[in-house]
Amino acid sequence: MGWKTLDDMDLKGKRVLTRVDINVPVKNGVVTDDTRIRRIAPTIDDIIARGGKPILLAHFGRPKGKVVLDMSLRVTLEALRTALGHSVTFVETLEAAENRTEETQSAEVLLLENIRFHPGEEANDPAFAKRLAGLGDVYVNDAFSAAHRAHASTEGITHFLPSCAGRLMQAELEALDAALGKPKRPVVAVVGGAKVSTKLDLLGNLVSRVDALVIGGGMANTFLAAQGIDVGKSLCEHEMADTAREIMEKARTAGCEIILPTDIVVAREFAAGAEHEVLPVGACPGDAMILDAGPETVKRVAEVFDGAKTLIWNGPLGAFEIPPFDMATNAAATHAAELTRAGKLVSVAGGGDTVAALNQSGSAEAFTYISTAGGAFLEWMEGKTLPGVAALEA
Repeated sequence: MGWKTLDDMDLKGKRVLTRVDINVPVKNGVVTDDTRIRRIAPTIDDIIARGGKPILLAHFGRPKGKVVLDMSLRVTLEALRTALGHSVTFVETLEAAENRTEETQSAEVLLLENIRFHPGEEANDPAFAKRLAGLGDVYVNDAFSAAHRAHASTEGITHFLPSCAGRLMQAELEALDAALGKPKRPVVAVVGGAKVSTKLDLLGNLVSRVDALVIGGGMANTFLAAQGIDVGKSLCEHEMADTAREIMEKARTAGCEIILPTDIVVAREFAAGAEHEVLPVGACPGDAMILDAGPETVKRVAEVFDGAKTLIWNGPLGAFEIPPFDMATNAAATHAAELTRAGKLVSVAGGGDTVAALNQSGSAEAFTYISTAGGAFLEWMEGKTLPGVAALEA
């Protein structure tokens, strides 16, 4: 790949501006999930081990270029100190960072206040980017989740400093390259979720790049309806029928097999433990909803996984939040996890619902890589150029 990593940089005695994503959930002033903070630890450790001083640039919430006290990064300090195992000094203003007091110079790690308090950040203002660059000697981007934004701290700053990817960014890019860039074939993609309309670019890109595409969730209903199958009261975008047929035709031309449910789990209400039944795909009653794929569909999906070398997963196969409509997602995820453990499959997954579904199934830890990047992961799968990644390319 055409970007540098920490291995390519001389960090001894250098101030290392490090863009991280520590936009973590907080309740009553306490971080409730420190996953994102823990994932930056390898980069921070590496910078310090190489003689550099990490200066963390990060955002928290969406303050829209104004100081919003409830969105101060100060709330992350204790969680950072615990997860990193280093002293972390909080710097409230850019002026304080520029003055380089004795306190800031002696600190192991510096954390600058929410970068989005400055209007120049999201505007990617060159003057602001240059000012940020003046705080350091080297720039490291470890925030893939913010790489789809052309902001001063993700793109603009690279014009003024030697730049590279941090360990988390490196791992993400290597995993995605293995999944879509130079994958081992056959490649299978699972795409689920509520609506076709939100994943048009994704589906359009994948059918020309993968060998099989499993479509699940509410969007599968739209594809079924486009083929004249009655889906009753199911979530379905009937107005997207022509688009669904175009995607199927594009897949046929590209030699990509589309796998849709052949049997379905239906119910009259969307509630835990609701009365339900398994029916052939064309037998959905007019007053019922399709809420999951059936066991025969799961068996077919497992067979497709068995014949694959690479799996990309984005979105659940059914209404996984409520049992028993989590059966298809759990079963397919468990099978993918078994193949991955056996060394037969490279499995990469991402997206909020996907991570939640795989965690719920107990399969997440076995996957080759799980991205928590959300929008950036989706845009990468759509084949779009991510400004924060492109800016690192040599």
